[in-house]
Order: sequence, then structure tokens, then C-alpha cells
Amino acid sequence: MTNKIAFLDLATPHVELEEALVEVFRTSLRTASFVGGPAVEGFEEDFAKFCHVGHCVGVGSGTDAVRFALIAAGVNPGESVITVPNTFIATTEAISQAGAVPEFVDFDEGTYNIDCAKLRAYLETQCDTDRHSGKPVSRRTGRVISAVVPVHLYGQPVDMDPILELAGAYQLIVIEDACQAHGAEYFSHREQTWQKAGSIGQAAAFSFYPGKNLGACGEAGAVTTSDPGIASKVQMLRDHGQARKYYHEIEGYNGRLDALQAGLLRTKLARLLNWNAARQERAEIYRRLFADVDGVIVPSEPSWSRGVYHLFVVRVQQRDKIQQYLKERGIGTGIHYPIPLHLQKAYRRLGYQKGSLPVAEQLADEILSLPMFPTLTLGNQEYVLESLMECLGLQATAATWA
Repeated sequence: MTNKIAFLDLATPHVELEEALVEVFRTSLRTASFVGGPAVEGFEEDFAKFCHVGHCVGVGSGTDAVRFALIAAGVNPGESVITVPNTFIATTEAISQAGAVPEFVDFDEGTYNIDCAKLRAYLETQCDTDRHSGKPVSRRTGRVISAVVPVHLYGQPVDMDPILELAGAYQLIVIEDACQAHGAEYFSHREQTWQKAGSIGQAAAFSFYPGKNLGACGEAGAVTTSDPGIASKVQMLRDHGQARKYYHEIEGYNGRLDALQAGLLRTKLARLLNWNAARQERAEIYRRLFADVDGVIVPSEPSWSRGVYHLFVVRVQQRDKIQQYLKERGIGTGIHYPIPLHLQKAYRRLGYQKGSLPVAEQLADEILSLPMFPTLTLGNQEYVLESLMECLGLQATAATWA
């Protein structure tokens, strides 16, 4: 067979939906409805139902979504917001753009998500209590910590019950970064029910960048919440602070969701459950294929998680050598992310040093994202396994493929 396997396949779903997507564009042209209107409102209603929340507010990007959610939920300039160092920089850019300062807690090497025990230890041992607000004050910065942004990284939900417990004890706002987790589910023992990512904190941010499980044909994002006050403020923030046209309650931004993108997303949303199910099946196949392969650690999925595998990320030694070998074999891969944020030049001012967050630093040298998309075939996945084992000097056997 001809072996060339892309890291992701953006073309196939668009070809399958071509006529429906073109019809969205025709409608947009014929109605001249380009900003706001029925297309945006329809998508917001549908996505709110999908996420099991009362409100969805479409915005221009995932970065807009995180920033607007933080501001609308009450994060003030000069405060600190805790998140993880292994995420795309948009998470921390949004914190900074909201006027706050990011602080980092290391993550769990099994799930790649924030380590709740380390978050608790940070709040208990690295913070004092502000005598006026009762909120924690970071000893390393002297700033009040007002919020935590757990990132459902790679489509795997964070263990949210401990996060909410700590948030209640320390008066923290919880904004979920669900930009990679469209449709992921978390079983809350507190609530004794499965909850959708994006429905658990005070608000959540989604990105619809084209490569996401639910991707636009350009930039797009959304804030989900069941708090009508937060939803109302996000609506103003995205539209120059307007409560109604030319009446500005606050200074805002130009962060609206295009009507065309909203229409395209609404069309694709009807397929999302099936696409996610296909990703989950392929993740399980990868797990089975790599189950007995020494030198490859696959991501764990706890019993309380139903991940949607935006990415399937393994850990290997000599990652760069393996990535190059796979490239030579025609296999596309990615690294998400090669340098933890606390060591990025952009955040040198925060004062973190190498060794500050050891799990993030170790895993940044080991993580490798394998091909993952709904139409990935078993033959493709077997070829990935065969190639990786060859690079590791291992021999594939019949038992390996079972």
C-alpha cells in the first residue's frame, strides 16, 4: 500500500458536507447577513443545548472567549490567575489581556491535565490570605489569586470536583478552557451525573479553529455559561461594550462571531457526536495496538472521563529522532507543546526558572502527537505502530496486532 498518513484530515469532512456548507454561503450572500442575526443566534442556541448550559455567546476566537469569560466573571486587573504551563499560549495571553497575571501549577503526567493535589498544595503552602477579601495571596508575586483556568487538554476533561471544592474554599472563579474539548464529558461524584465540558465552571471558553473537533472555516469561538449576568456582559464585551446600538455601557472589543462562520459551525455541529465517537474508537485502537510496546506510554483515561481525543499524545524517549523517522515513513505528527509556557521568552518576566515545574519540563521533551482524525483507518494505525516499533528496534508480532 502507499503509505502517507497526514497528521489530520481537514479536507474529507468538508467534501462530505460541501453542498450543505455552500448553501450556507449562498444564504449569507443572498440575505447580506454577515454580522450577527439569525445564523449566529441559531448556532448559539444549538451549541448551548449541546453543552447543557443556559447560554452560549459566539465570539471571534478562542482567545477572545477566554479573555471575555475572565473579565465577565469578575477577574480584576492586577490579580493572578492559576493555570497550567502545558497549553497553547492563547490561554495565558487571554489572562494577561484581561489585566491579570498567569501563575502556573504543574500537571498530572497520566492525564496531562492540572494536578489537583499540586493545586491544593500551592494554595495551602505558597499563599497567604488577604485580610479584606479572604482570597489567597501568592507569596511569589504578592498578588491576590482570583481565578483558576483548568485546561481540558487534548480533549481530556480535568478532574473538576476537586477544582470546584478548592474554588469554594478559596473564593476562586473557575473558567474552563474547553478549546480542545467539544463534547467531552466528566462524571461528577458531587453531582452524581455526567457533565459536558463547558458546563461545569462559572463559564467556559471554546475555540472553533479549523483543526478542532468542531472547526470553523476560519477563526471563531464561544463562551458558554448558565449565568445570565456573565452571558450579558460577554455580549457587550464582544461588541464594543454596547447594550444596544451606539449605547456603550462599558469599553469593549471587536470580538464578534461572523454570521457565515456561525452557519458553517451549525451545519457541522449535527455531525460532531459521530465524529467524536470515531475519534474515541481510534483512540481505543491505538491503546490496544500499543498495549505491550515497551517505550511508548499512551495517555490514561480515568473512569470519570469521556475524552474526545482532539489529539492522541504518547510519550517516548528520543522523541525528535522518532518524529523524524516517522516523517521519513510518510507519517505526519505534531508536538503539543515543545516548550512549557513558564520557560517561554514571552514570560521571562514572570521569574520562573528551569526546574520550577519538573513534570511539564520532562514531558515537553517526550510528548508526540500521532495522527488522529475521524476517518483514520485501522491500516493507517497499524502502519504507525509498525513504523514506531521499527524505530525503537522492536519486532511487531501477530500478538501485537490482536
